[in-house]
Amino acid sequence: MLRDRDVIDERFAAFVRGRGEHHLRVAVLLTGDWHAAEDLVQASLVKLYRAWPRLDTAADPDAYLRRIMINTHRSWWRARWRRETPAAALPEGAADEDMEDRQALGALVRQALTRLPRQQRAVLVLRYCEDLPETEVAELLGCSAGAVKTHVHRGLRALRELLGSEFGPNPVNEGRASQRDSG
Repeated sequence: MLRDRDVIDERFAAFVRGRGEHHLRVAVLLTGDWHAAEDLVQASLVKLYRAWPRLDTAADPDAYLRRIMINTHRSWWRARWRRETPAAALPEGAADEDMEDRQALGALVRQALTRLPRQQRAVLVLRYCEDLPETEVAELLGCSAGAVKTHVHRGLRALRELLGSEFGPNPVNEGRASQRDSG
């Protein structure tokens, strides 16, 4: 018969097995660096493990881990624990051209995200990769929903400028052009 601690450990291990890769991808987008993302996830999982026995795991442990990751990343950033690193090279020899295109596009977007200010990057990752509503993003980052909207607007505009016109129109410039054309 398993002891209580063994049951808790097994539930935690099952959560990490099931959701670890997802949180690692989110951490890569938050940090802009694969190695920093691994460190962030590992540090966050240690904190989650310490709190796991007290958590209501029937609720959403993903939300709790997300909060830990955001706070940990924020504290590392405040401590100036960040380095600039070049974007990772794409793997060689992928058989499927579609896969190569998606990897190239992903690398381009990740590289563009690293050029955004930290807060804009965090808002875009939480809004569009984690698919969180504005209010939850605001709560996680400790700002207003209006600030989230501003960061989304500015971040998307900056991404469009960084990525170029082949990734979609810039609605700000397009709106001005249509006003000029109609006037």
